[in-house]
Amino acid sequence: MPRPIEALVHSGALARNLARARAGAPDAQVWAVVKANAYGHGIERAYDGLRGADGFALLDLAEAERIRALGWRGPVLLLEGCFEPRDLELCSRLNLWHAVHQERQIDWLAGHKTQHGHHVFLKMNSGMNRLGFAGAAYRSAWARLNALPQVEQITLMTHFSDADGPRGIAHQVAAFEAATADLPGERSLANSAGVLRHGGVRSDWVRAGILSYGSAPDFPEHDIAHWGLEPAMTLRSRVLATQQLAAGDTVGYGSSYTAAGPMRIGIVACGYADGYPRHAGTGSPVLVDGMRTATVGRVSMDMLAIDLTALPASGVDSIVTLWGHGPGGSMLPIDEVAQAAGTIGYELMCALAPRVPVTAVD
Repeated sequence: MPRPIEALVHSGALARNLARARAGAPDAQVWAVVKANAYGHGIERAYDGLRGADGFALLDLAEAERIRALGWRGPVLLLEGCFEPRDLELCSRLNLWHAVHQERQIDWLAGHKTQHGHHVFLKMNSGMNRLGFAGAAYRSAWARLNALPQVEQITLMTHFSDADGPRGIAHQVAAFEAATADLPGERSLANSAGVLRHGGVRSDWVRAGILSYGSAPDFPEHDIAHWGLEPAMTLRSRVLATQQLAAGDTVGYGSSYTAAGPMRIGIVACGYADGYPRHAGTGSPVLVDGMRTATVGRVSMDMLAIDLTALPASGVDSIVTLWGHGPGGSMLPIDEVAQAAGTIGYELMCALAPRVPVTAVD
């Protein structure tokens, strides 16, 4: 039989999370952000759950081709735009909208021969300091683009750096409004945290990223239950073996865990080669047959250990939910596992290893 680890992608949860984004921004159109292979869920597996979006936003041309191959005829946005001049040929052929965040991308457009005008998203650096034109340079970039016959439509865009935290978005909204005053065109401002925490900000297009996949962008201040979200990915396995420990016995490489008294542990078919974080130490939450317990010792390449002392009915072949939906309606949000590992849910989703079988379910 195959190794018992598997991941499930829940189409219904994706659709309901997307509906939550619409509820948070009822007057806006919604991008389903599927960069990084739909945050590790797989574009093809996530497509059915997200096809209710108004468009798909992603990073590279290969992902855009995959969306078009699935039959999507609506808007597709390249969030980082083109990386070289010839990328514009595929943008023309596949009717891709694309971000413009630096002068050379405008130069490429000026030299591009096309019969169809391009829809560009002009990105402003309003304080994130990654990509985009700052201040007066933004208006100059808009003027250059607006004068090009290759450009049919310009949408104004920025990205929030602190929508998930106490600093908030007011300083960036003010910078954006100052730079875009009197400029025509739609606006795209809000990311997941912007939608959930700052729904009043004007945005014609919102970008539903991490919320679509059932992770809270501002965890631990708020969890997914607070925002009405559901896990879109489940990682589960089974107990391979059990061990009875006495006081003083140690567990795993480096003997990083020492039993304080008699205890029973289970060995689970999941390790860092499957995408479970090695830096998740003792005490990381798991569900066993839907009941909460925790890991003990160091995560190995192919296995990890869990405490079964308080679960006498669980043992070999018990279902272990590493994150997501468990038996009997139980649930372990990925954010809690990520917190125990000192990271964020985004990273765990994207780190799911290719060797883990993944199935799309309702």
